Amino acid sequence: MTTAARKTAPRPPAKKATRNLAASLSRAPARAARARANLPLRDAAATREALLAAATEEFARNGFAGARVDLIAASAGVNKQLVYHYYGNKEGLYREALEAVYAHLREKERALSLADMAPVDAMAALVGFSFDYLSEHPEFISILADENRYGGQHIRESKPLQQMHLPLVELLEATLARGVADGVFRSDYDAINLYISVAGLSYFFFSNNHTLSVIFAKKLSSRAAHAQRRKHVIEFTLNALRPGTA
Repeated sequence: MTTAARKTAPRPPAKKATRNLAASLSRAPARAARARANLPLRDAAATREALLAAATEEFARNGFAGARVDLIAASAGVNKQLVYHYYGNKEGLYREALEAVYAHLREKERALSLADMAPVDAMAALVGFSFDYLSEHPEFISILADENRYGGQHIRESKPLQQMHLPLVELLEATLARGVADGVFRSDYDAINLYISVAGLSYFFFSNNHTLSVIFAKKLSSRAAHAQRRKHVIEFTLNALRPGTA
């Protein structure tokens, strides 16, 4: 399918992903930068932050199978043995990197404060956020595609990952219920199916952007194409939720 095509297709170096990871995963860009410059890190937390940032970049670029522990350690500016000390092996590091990228996404979703918005505004905000997040975090798309190649086994082995989705589902259920009570949403949608649809509308666009651009002879990576698609997915979702639609 086209997702696999994107996985192997040439792409520019992940400069943007590197900046995103240094800022969002470590929350201390100066520490990550100091690590990359091979200056000493003074505490275990900073070392783990630097390793996670470097690992996420490496896993996004080369996948779990192609990622190299020595390159991750060198990028983080630490001894390779620290990877095994903190994470046990490459698989343990990969699992924690997965947990970190998902935790960051869920944290940003919570920050939207959807419960404080009117139902229609809340849904529009969530759909728009989902689109923007994938646009700004190509590393998330790459790692998610790689994990699907392994049948989701690392997510299956992580209890934190399985549990962190529950609050979002509950929030969506509450938003849908408020919309039904206000007469602005239809009553036959469930939260999980809705979220899969919302995520899919944006994920497919970005995960297959190169192949879709060639097939339809359109530069779908342009700012104008992104703005048009973002507007479309918001309107598409809200129209689907409107009472009286089939």
